[in-house]
Amino acid sequence: MNLEAFPRVRLGHWPTPLEPMARLRAHLGAPRLLIKRDDCSGLATGGSKTRKLEFLLGEAVRQGADALLTHGAVQSNHVRQTAAAAAFAGLKCEALLEDRVADAPAEYADSGNVFLDRLFGTRLHTVPGGTAMDAALEDLATRLRADGRKPYVIPGGGSNALGSLGYVDCVLELVQQCQALGLKKPHIVHATGSAGTQAGLVAGIHALGLGWPVTGIGVRAAREMQESRVHALALRVLDLMGHPTPLPRDKVVADDGFIGAGYGQPTAGMLEAVQMLARLEGILIDPVYTGKGMAGLIAMLRAKRFAADEDVIFVHTGGAAALFGYRWAFDAALA
Repeated sequence: MNLEAFPRVRLGHWPTPLEPMARLRAHLGAPRLLIKRDDCSGLATGGSKTRKLEFLLGEAVRQGADALLTHGAVQSNHVRQTAAAAAFAGLKCEALLEDRVADAPAEYADSGNVFLDRLFGTRLHTVPGGTAMDAALEDLATRLRADGRKPYVIPGGGSNALGSLGYVDCVLELVQQCQALGLKKPHIVHATGSAGTQAGLVAGIHALGLGWPVTGIGVRAAREMQESRVHALALRVLDLMGHPTPLPRDKVVADDGFIGAGYGQPTAGMLEAVQMLARLEGILIDPVYTGKGMAGLIAMLRAKRFAADEDVIFVHTGGAAALFGYRWAFDAALA
């Protein structure tokens, strides 16, 4: 696979580490257990969107854009990293924030990622939950174009075919790291939401003929919907790379058993997972994505879902800045 044909702006620190989680492994009686530290990607406290934004920003610069537009939930990791990428490139940034978490205290809307968005100079527009976000973003882009601006529109999560190339690139990193560590049967587990991370991983693995299983732990959509979205996007990624080989539908797995009451809504499993990683490994995971993803992985390990010779790799997609917007959810657990 050759990704050099695509415009790219280097934003991250690559390769991100692939590290053992020895204490968590011992605690759970797990097979070999590792973590891919994309929280260490370097841009604005790190995270998965850095990989996607390298390709998206590259295209924005190629088109001569003067602003980046995007959307996400109030505590969006993607918006925070897009804001930082725009600042790095000398572009303006505007973002729509959808209020998806009902009855959250004031700190949810003012701290964590929202504070960082403002620090990077992004103009924020908060909209009610249930807003048609893509349409609202295009309306904003239309208004800016009418004023003579040149906005580049980035979908939620940076999850289109171009952005998903970032996780094809992640597969290339993992191949080298697994070879160096002698890992022969890796099974990838991660949180899946806007679909781009999983689509890139699945597409990259398929294009290289690796046969590695990937399990996404859903944070928002029901299983059938999420798997269909990921599969459709993975096909577009393969086509974009000029590798349009058939991708079996069963290569996409998204477990929806850890969403709880909805996107961004705390669950007991998430609270346990965040504390477990903090206290056993000194690693911060977030309450919206990696916390629920790790809750899913913990449940899989407890249920002995992996073979003894499998090497389990959790892809840490970042998001720890959102913890500061969710202190209220942890108050009772930490009392």
